[in-house]
Amino acid sequence: MRNIDDRNRLLFCILNICKEILSYLPKVVGIDIVELALWAKENTLTLDNQENNNQEGRETSVATQTERKVTAKVTVENDLVSQAKDEEEDMEALLDTYVMGIGEADAFSERLKQELVALEAANVYQLLESEPLIEEVLQGIDAASATIDDMDEWLRIFNLKLRHMREDISSIESRNNGLEMQSVNNKGLVEELEKLLERLRIPQEFAASLTGGSFEESRMLKNVEACEWLTGAIRCLEVPNLDPSYVNMRARGQLKRPDHADLRYKCRTYARLLQHLKSLDKSCLGPLRKAYCQSLNLLLRREAREFANELRASTKAPKNPAVWLEGSNNAGQNGSSADTSTVSDAYSRMLTIFIPLLVDESSFFAHFMCFEVPALVPAGAPNVNKRRSGVNDPDDDDLSLMDPDGNDIKPDNTSVELGTLNNALQELLDGIQEDFYAVVDWAYKIDPLRCISMHGITERYLSGQKDDAAGFVRKLLDDLESRISVQFSRFIDEACHQIERNERNVRQTGILAYIPRFAVLASRMEQYIQGQSRDLIDKAYTKLVSTMFTTLEKIAQSDPKTADIVLIENYAAFQNSLYDLANVVPTLAKFYHQASESYEQACTRHISSLIYLQFERLFQFSRKVDELTYTIAAEEIPFQLGLSKTDLRRVLKSSLSGIDKSIGAMYRRLQKTLTSDELFPSLWDKCKKEFLDKYESFVQMVTRIYGNEPIMPVAEMRDTLASF
Repeated sequence: MRNIDDRNRLLFCILNICKEILSYLPKVVGIDIVELALWAKENTLTLDNQENNNQEGRETSVATQTERKVTAKVTVENDLVSQAKDEEEDMEALLDTYVMGIGEADAFSERLKQELVALEAANVYQLLESEPLIEEVLQGIDAASATIDDMDEWLRIFNLKLRHMREDISSIESRNNGLEMQSVNNKGLVEELEKLLERLRIPQEFAASLTGGSFEESRMLKNVEACEWLTGAIRCLEVPNLDPSYVNMRARGQLKRPDHADLRYKCRTYARLLQHLKSLDKSCLGPLRKAYCQSLNLLLRREAREFANELRASTKAPKNPAVWLEGSNNAGQNGSSADTSTVSDAYSRMLTIFIPLLVDESSFFAHFMCFEVPALVPAGAPNVNKRRSGVNDPDDDDLSLMDPDGNDIKPDNTSVELGTLNNALQELLDGIQEDFYAVVDWAYKIDPLRCISMHGITERYLSGQKDDAAGFVRKLLDDLESRISVQFSRFIDEACHQIERNERNVRQTGILAYIPRFAVLASRMEQYIQGQSRDLIDKAYTKLVSTMFTTLEKIAQSDPKTADIVLIENYAAFQNSLYDLANVVPTLAKFYHQASESYEQACTRHISSLIYLQFERLFQFSRKVDELTYTIAAEEIPFQLGLSKTDLRRVLKSSLSGIDKSIGAMYRRLQKTLTSDELFPSLWDKCKKEFLDKYESFVQMVTRIYGNEPIMPVAEMRDTLASF
């Protein structure tokens, strides 16, 4: 309803209908009957007037109906009033039963409490009567809860198994998809390779002409045809005739030593012939030796180049080169964190494969071309008894020189042919050193410190070579050692240049960056030492540390006020960072002691300046007295101008009165000048000791020159200093 009047009109309408049809009024709940009756009484006249006005001019039957409605409304109003009166009477009757007077309020309250207790007891009794039912319900709830928990656990287990099954199914599907894709790719790859191999496959008749055909006139036409076919086949394997995607394709296999066994086996056919040629005409061997060297040189250089390229390509090394002693804060640490051992391992593998190969080739060439020189590999010399008994020896290359009786000729170690052999070996192996140099340069770019490892590896190989038929191999190792030393010297020079650049920077304070970085660099260098590389490292230490100390002194001289502080802090940092290494490395121990001496000298200068700055008048007076003792007698000094007893008393008063404040000021000044708190305790102890020694000398001077003049005792001064 929009308002109270609308509500009351609706209720009156409902009550009228009930009165007409049911002949009685229903019980009204939630509505104040008295208020409703009062509203009806006030609004009955208004309703009658409105209806009368609205019904004027209507027929008589309509008027009668209106009268009936008004009568019903009045009856309802009276009934409502009577109903309200009945309720009031019932309430009064109820209250009359409890009328006991004002003095019986307590009794009334006690009676209400008793009735409340009775009601609660009745409720408790009903609860107790229903306890078995409650217990049964609770037991059922517990059983249902346990069953639900079991079901939850089962569902969790089933869910876990289903998840694992889903993962397994997904993994199987993924593998199946991968295998299916791999199968399709392999099939496509095989088809492509078959097409490619068709271009690489040489027909049998052309292969026979290219590999073993003769140059007789009757076969020249077939030889030319074979060459034309090979030229065309090679052209078909080049872009644009070949798909550009094949251009960068490379096949990598396991790197191993080149096998020349077949080549040597074929050479055995001509070994005896060469021996007879030498005995008949020695001059004919020169062109043969030259042709052999030129041909084999091409093969060896190609094998070395391919091996070196594959070795570098297959070596996993850091992409960014290691940086040391740079200006950035973390340069030294970044350089030391990367593992570059694979670089020196690659160089070692290069030597392991090719140095024995070159020695073997040199030895084979010497024997095959009938040079009368000592055997390079005595353990592999042929066994004459086996050869004569018909036993096949795989190590017997059957190339030894023999006399007419069939006995092996033992070469003369002082043969003049050794020089001729080394000249021939120079031609045989010349150019192969470039591939070794390429590996060295590659390793240097990745980590310059790996030159130390490579130098030690080269030294070990060099110490195992004799200056004999493998003279070129020894020369190659010498050149490699020199190149490694040059590269490492270049690195040291660059590091020294980086250190010297600090001198040209703006005024610096505190510990210079290259001091702690050098300790990291030295630690890494010691880890890289292999073999007899100590001399190389010691020279590098000498150059680096000398540059460091020289640059430090120049930086300190740029500002005389803080010169000693810069020296103190940096020399101390050098000692602290290299303490462990200096105990095991003699060269670093020498520089450690040099730094220690420079540190002590800087400490002495700085402490003396602090003492004289705070107690200038006191020690200046002492210095004047000391200077006069060389020219006049001691008893005459108190009568000199400015050195009388009165002057002494003034100096003592100005310097020693408030001695606590003066020492405290010296303490704070020393603490303020240092940027490193770790150095302060030791420096302050040095300062106190130095001041006490000077003061003790001053007291002795006063006693000797001025007699019993009162002055602060040394013991008291020592106690004062001890409190700081």
